[in-house]
Amino acid sequence: MKIDTFDPAALSAAFGIDMSTIDLPGVAGLGAGWGRVAPGRRSDAHQHDETEMFVIVSGTGEVVVDGARHPVGPGTVITFDPFEAHVLDNTGDEDVVFVTCYWRDPRHAAEAATRTGRRRFDERPVFVFSTPPTPNGDLHLGHLSGPYLGADAFVRFQRMNGVRAWHLTGSDDYQSYVVARAEQDRSTPERVAAQYSAEIARTLELMDIRPDQYTVTSTDPEYREGLRDFFAALEASGKVARHDLPALFDQETGQYLYEVDVSGTCPSCAAATSGNICEECGEPHLVADLADARSRATGAVRAGSQERFALPLHEFREAVAAHHRLGRVPARLRELAERVFARETFDLPMSHPSRWGVAPRGADGQVIWVWPEMSYGFLHGISRLGARIGESWHADKPEQDWKIVHFFGYDNSFYHSILYPVLYRLAFPDWEPDIDYHVNEFYLLENQKFSTSRRHAVWGKEILAPETVDAVRFYLSRTRAEGERTNFERDAYTKTVREVLIDGWQGWLADLGRRLTSRYGGVVPDAGVWTPEHTAFSARLGARLTAVTAHLGQDGFSLRAATTELEGIVTDARAFAAREEVLADASGWQSENRTAMALELAAARLLARVATPVMPRFAARLAALLGEDDEGGPAWPSTVALVPAGTRVDLTGQVFFAAEPAASDTPGAAGPPDAEDPLPWLADLIRSTLGLPADAAVADKTLKELGASSLQAVAVQYQILERLDLDIPIPELLAERNVAALGRALAQEVAK
Repeated sequence: MKIDTFDPAALSAAFGIDMSTIDLPGVAGLGAGWGRVAPGRRSDAHQHDETEMFVIVSGTGEVVVDGARHPVGPGTVITFDPFEAHVLDNTGDEDVVFVTCYWRDPRHAAEAATRTGRRRFDERPVFVFSTPPTPNGDLHLGHLSGPYLGADAFVRFQRMNGVRAWHLTGSDDYQSYVVARAEQDRSTPERVAAQYSAEIARTLELMDIRPDQYTVTSTDPEYREGLRDFFAALEASGKVARHDLPALFDQETGQYLYEVDVSGTCPSCAAATSGNICEECGEPHLVADLADARSRATGAVRAGSQERFALPLHEFREAVAAHHRLGRVPARLRELAERVFARETFDLPMSHPSRWGVAPRGADGQVIWVWPEMSYGFLHGISRLGARIGESWHADKPEQDWKIVHFFGYDNSFYHSILYPVLYRLAFPDWEPDIDYHVNEFYLLENQKFSTSRRHAVWGKEILAPETVDAVRFYLSRTRAEGERTNFERDAYTKTVREVLIDGWQGWLADLGRRLTSRYGGVVPDAGVWTPEHTAFSARLGARLTAVTAHLGQDGFSLRAATTELEGIVTDARAFAAREEVLADASGWQSENRTAMALELAAARLLARVATPVMPRFAARLAALLGEDDEGGPAWPSTVALVPAGTRVDLTGQVFFAAEPAASDTPGAAGPPDAEDPLPWLADLIRSTLGLPADAAVADKTLKELGASSLQAVAVQYQILERLDLDIPIPELLAERNVAALGRALAQEVAK
């Protein structure tokens, strides 16, 4: 017998609290210890492969598991599954003392690691953000391949698994780059932002990316005051305050320089950079510390100082590290934080002198810097989404149970994963945001960066059409810049679509359809006798399903890896068909041949399901041809299943893919609308934008009744502006006026 008692003198620091070991001689694989959490303290968030049990001996507090809080007190026993992030928080006025036991169970750990609802994704609202694009130009393939395609596929997969997930983005109107584009176009920032915000909305629609919330920051009626309230909370924390800091100015004009107005050499990595952030190393800088600085206007700069609101970011190293232990934070981002916090001091400006933006209260001539502003914009988007779908979510009262997922390019990493957690901590001290981060690198075009100014780009509207969208999504997924820079080449894209999708996937399905028709009259046969090769092929499909599930899941999300598995399904099926074909006409093997055909059709069914997040149109069409009823939306498969025997299937002659859009599908190719009767054109536009069938009746319904989102309304608004030169406000488009009435009103306006 061995007795161990709690001894405060034996405690030492571990996991952010006090711990000691309980010696268990002769008990292999089992560990135990004492723990103490002082009042007002909490353990560090962490997760591990062991199963762990806490027994609370004294004190009261809360256990936080993947964002959910549970009260605990003397006698409470908690068992944590492997990989559950957990925290013990002392909310009382005396020590919480507990005993912990932990052990490894490899089988249980493997099951927990592959659970699709891991980290309570299936129990709480999941808000998936793609970085709001800057409306100083349309979206090119470099943009689309990163945050937007990533977030869209992620949300589609989560919804197929029953998760309440939403995709949110918008238009980042107050960027200094909008001002620069307005100067270039001899326009105004307001008009430039409105024009390109609508262009972006339409391009996302063409890509089959339909965010659930699309916030236009300069026109949203509640945005400005909400942002000012958020900034006031930052000021009230005492950490964001006015300071006179070094700055650069144009030597001739005296203009204050930041972001697009200044360039030079990064003080950290010596790469060429614009103001405030280095795209190469990801580190922020203060502009005044640029080497070889040049003004965009005249080239010449002078050093000086400027009063601005600033944040002593260097004080928050431990807070950021604690935040990075909560959710999915790639090592690339944690390494960036190590570099940023290696600086002895870093007072980061939170505002800049400008006329374009939202001024903090009582700070004329200054605007809230657009990057800190974005941290509020995410919360505002959740609030606006909630108001539309009947949820009581509020930007000024973020909830602990919210799960936030960010998709962004590496050049935005500092803001998302380092700055924003600090701002949330200051504005909402009682909120500990649980955020996952998914980062992509630069996607190159012919081995050079996509560039709007140099016209080195392939624009979304050049290549996207109903018949090409799946091919574009497939190729961008296949070559997505995950962990390294990758490259788009037009010839390689065309070759891949032809060889992999048209000759490969489409060719296999057409051949499968021909064989099904010639041998079974187009009716799916029931499986008969199975051979070991049949069993092996079925197991292989199961392995593909397991792999693609992991690659689209929240922990290991990778569109490149998922697309490899989609290709693998077709490769495996074609090889299986070739092996089985040698006995296709043999009289003594009819039962086995039926099994082979049934399994090949099962592969097609599996492809139709698991391709949905990447290629939704192709997947939906193939599923329908296989007799699938997807009313209520497709569900993610848990196993490989046969197509029901007796189902009539016709895959012959089906065309699923094209590399280039037909001439008639090119945006803007249509002739000018008939100003006297714009309704036919308007109805077609609305059907296309809202993803409705070509024969859907829309004339007697309002856009709201047709289910138009804010993003879709912006896309319709822009097309009306382009075709009729009429700027119809969004509230008017979403008013209680049906499409026929809207068409008549447009005709009247054009006739004036």
